Amino acid sequence: MQQSQVITITLIFYQALLIFIGFLASRKVKNNTDFLLAGRQLGPWVAGLSYAASTSSAWVLLGFSGFVFVYGYSALWMMPGIWAGYIIMWLLLGPRVRNESSLKKWITPTDFICANLEGKDRRIIASLSALLIAFCFIFYIAAQFDAAASAFISNFHMTAGTSLIISAFIILLYCILGGFWAASITDTLQAFIMMAAALIVSLVTVNEAGGFNEIVTKLSTIDKHYNDWTGGHSGFLLFGFMTGIIGIGSGTFGQPHLLSRLMAVKGNYELKLGAVIAVTWSIIIFCAMAALGLAARTLIKDLQTGEQVFYLMAEQLLPPVLAGIVIASILSAVMSTVDSLLLAASSAISHDLGLSKYFSFGELLVSRLVMSIIVFAAVILAWIIPDSIFDRVLFAWSALGAAFGAIVIARVINHEPTSEARLWSIIIGFSSTVLFYSYGNIAPDNTTTNISYWLSILGNLPGDPFERLVPFLLACLTIYLHHLKNKKNRTMNKIS
Repeated sequence: MQQSQVITITLIFYQALLIFIGFLASRKVKNNTDFLLAGRQLGPWVAGLSYAASTSSAWVLLGFSGFVFVYGYSALWMMPGIWAGYIIMWLLLGPRVRNESSLKKWITPTDFICANLEGKDRRIIASLSALLIAFCFIFYIAAQFDAAASAFISNFHMTAGTSLIISAFIILLYCILGGFWAASITDTLQAFIMMAAALIVSLVTVNEAGGFNEIVTKLSTIDKHYNDWTGGHSGFLLFGFMTGIIGIGSGTFGQPHLLSRLMAVKGNYELKLGAVIAVTWSIIIFCAMAALGLAARTLIKDLQTGEQVFYLMAEQLLPPVLAGIVIASILSAVMSTVDSLLLAASSAISHDLGLSKYFSFGELLVSRLVMSIIVFAAVILAWIIPDSIFDRVLFAWSALGAAFGAIVIARVINHEPTSEARLWSIIIGFSSTVLFYSYGNIAPDNTTTNISYWLSILGNLPGDPFERLVPFLLACLTIYLHHLKNKKNRTMNKIS
């Protein structure tokens, strides 16, 4: 049997299973809370694995492995930053997010961000949050559709448009049917498949390369910076590189689709056990992809993009049947993120903007219609604006983390920012990410020293600290400065 036939059979079976799960889950969807939060009944295994799978999707199997393939040991600093984000999210932020949202019947992360605000202030911040979530998630979803399209194109010789439409239709179908229940159950299944695929491909690649000792020896002859943990940087550049790479984990705190997972966990016991499961899964998957990237570098000399490593190693080193199943796992990784993103984006638009008030057919149907529109927009974006999976995901990740992470942390440590502090924190965190991301794609012009020149210099620093960490810190500083201002005003009022 040819590999393309194996992939076809595997995909047909797998997509049929996903749709069947969506159909079964649809029986549990009675209202919008069921559709968007699974009735707050997620157990530890479903919560932990679905969280992990929706966090570490195609950008880990394709993007991170490719990142390590290109940059070597220095790229591995990303792992402790990601793991720290997992631990802080589950054990420090999780209990407050879950307990308060359950007590007050909140169903979206925006409800938590806007807590204790009323009237016009709440409407402004909720509307701004919803629009930013939808904007960023369309980019994020487009990146996942790109990954799915690549799998179809490379194995079935389809056109980009056809492959995008097929992958988008399947994901949309089971999400519309079962909502959060379907997304969580399928994500759990996909987490197992992704882990198995990651371990299989990395182990055979390491074995083909001669084992870890042989890999280390060969890597030392490739490039003097490749096996340098500093990436060849020193001084200020090294500090910027390290903070940028490790600081990726800070984006975790403001991700709506991850906050929703915590809001949907059944209880505190399930939350603690789910944390252990999620972190363990993450350690396994990242270590496997790091090993794959390093081992593949000793086997492949010329490669157009590092994001092809996973595909190439599977095709070259595995039997056709197993290779077909492994390649199909890429689509599994794509879907494990897209379904969660769709639910978070549709809930932001339908619930947080209050669209259901303007229609007579109910909030649940509005959520499903909004979900369909978002899928359509993401397909168009993926079609007309090609970009690397890694870059597009990190932009959306960093922008949302900077916009909302500071507010979430402030509320968890029992500091209630004013409406003004929340508004400016969101604006500064998001806009500074966009600013540095934009100038990060522009080469510095040495003929001028205006503000654009310096922004392009900062945007192109190794590790991209001004895109990934600085905006989050600026948002935190904004909240802190407003706190000092209000404290000073209260002191002056007491004196007067």
